[in-house]
Amino acid sequence: MNNFDICIAPVLKSEGGTSNHPLDAGKLTRFGISQRSYPKLDIAALTVEQAKALYRRDFWDANQLDQLPLAVAFEFFDCAVNCGAGTAARLLQRALDVAEDGIIGPVTLAAVGKNNADKLARRMLVHRIKFYTKLSNWPTFGAGWMNRLANNILWESDHV
Repeated sequence: MNNFDICIAPVLKSEGGTSNHPLDAGKLTRFGISQRSYPKLDIAALTVEQAKALYRRDFWDANQLDQLPLAVAFEFFDCAVNCGAGTAARLLQRALDVAEDGIIGPVTLAAVGKNNADKLARRMLVHRIKFYTKLSNWPTFGAGWMNRLANNILWESDHV
């Protein structure tokens, strides 16, 4: 089993089924795939297998997550699904104390290799908390985001 197959289940569990919350910028979402990000896709008819394929191509492979240790890959992947890949990359770069360009390239990958993966994943979690608390929709979604991060810590303690 590869790391994507290990990481997809908890992300899908966090994302749930179909949602169309009026304060969610993603608009209609299913399995975390949003109408905003995929305007030509029939979100209501999306299958879990189609969602997994999109996640693999557009979130996992596009960000070279196979090159990251499991704890860091999981945290990045979950953040990318919840906040966007650019935000996930910048938060990882902030945790690494390297230039924040929002791209997982050679500088970021080299910096990841020089860090303890578990500590890096925890630093990324801290930066996610700081990021979420500054968002205007924190009062509406904050408790859910914090529960998601708490579940990530529990998941990582069992799988990493």
